[in-house]
Amino acid sequence: MAVEREADPGVQGGHGAPGGGGGMSARGARGLRGARDARGGRDISGAPRAGGPGPLAPRRFPGARTRAARPWPARSWWRTPGARWTAVLTAVLALALAGLIAPTGHGGHGGSGTQPIRVGGGTVRQVSAPLPAQASAGCDLSSSLAPSSSDSGPAVQRIRKRGKLIAGIDTNSYLWGFRDPATGQLEGFDIDIVHAIAKAILGDPNAVEYLAIPTADRISALQSGEVDVVVRTMSITCERKRQVAFSVPYFDAGQELVVPDSSPIRDYGDDLRGKRVCTATGSTGEALLKQNAHGATEVPVANQLDCLVLMELGTVDATLTDNALGAGQAAQDPTVRLTGGVLTHEPYGVAMNKDATDLVRRVDQVLQDYRGQQWTASYDHWLRPRMGATSGPPQVTFTG
Repeated sequence: MAVEREADPGVQGGHGAPGGGGGMSARGARGLRGARDARGGRDISGAPRAGGPGPLAPRRFPGARTRAARPWPARSWWRTPGARWTAVLTAVLALALAGLIAPTGHGGHGGSGTQPIRVGGGTVRQVSAPLPAQASAGCDLSSSLAPSSSDSGPAVQRIRKRGKLIAGIDTNSYLWGFRDPATGQLEGFDIDIVHAIAKAILGDPNAVEYLAIPTADRISALQSGEVDVVVRTMSITCERKRQVAFSVPYFDAGQELVVPDSSPIRDYGDDLRGKRVCTATGSTGEALLKQNAHGATEVPVANQLDCLVLMELGTVDATLTDNALGAGQAAQDPTVRLTGGVLTHEPYGVAMNKDATDLVRRVDQVLQDYRGQQWTASYDHWLRPRMGATSGPPQVTFTG
């Protein structure tokens, strides 16, 4: 049976940008999440909150704070006026007490590139903006080590001896990694891939220990050995490839703006001047905004779902995130929409420790086997209704 825990926010180290520009503190993130869950003994999806009984009870681990995962807002409750305003006022108070909003202004313009791209089911668009995931000399984002079905390597052997795969995931991204309130189980496109890896290595798709980690802590969790893999809508970039190892890409995504339906913002350009734009700390969206903010003020948070809450509160004007995650936000809340088209090309990969080359090869083999009917079935179930038709998984190459 799969178990779940959450990284201790007390040891995450802050979420501000390196070298300054503060972000959301662990205390502030807890306050915001608590406001989302403030409904007596239950969270806003109807699933039991931490400390209460549930179909997937979290297991307690030393040094880890345990509680039930935070699912997406249930529309029926969120549309109840009294409950909605109670949550809004509670969240505003939490934000004020925690000193949550620590915006960072960016008005400069970095280098730019113009490139026609098609991402997921997104539109084709000529863009003139920084491309954080663009390949540079000596960095091929589509390649990884040659696949292998061998389980004899040291990293794979550690997983087999433990009897569980430890996977770093997001529990707040609808369609990708979230808790189904009807069953209490973690589900989504990324979770399907975790199950496939566990089944291949351990013979049991549910032999998984899930660790919910903030965006900014994905790399450190791999480097410290706290997790075996990170399957968390993690874009492959040249900078990240210098710090951790990646599988071949399993999905093509790209940055896009999410705004309220009533917003005048139509494009990633001058429409952003004087606006407050939310991004997750450590994300490629944050990197894009820092390079070319178009006069906007950045509001960094620990997880992208917090941006949706801040938009609902009217605290920020827009969110810059992956179009794949933005599609999930729009599915959660019908009062927000994607706008402006896809800005970058960013393939998602399974991330692993730099030294775990045998595990990289094993995961590449899993993804090779997964590319056929399994990938298509998962896409059709989770993403096709929101992102449209797709030509299939990304093209990949193998080296070494």
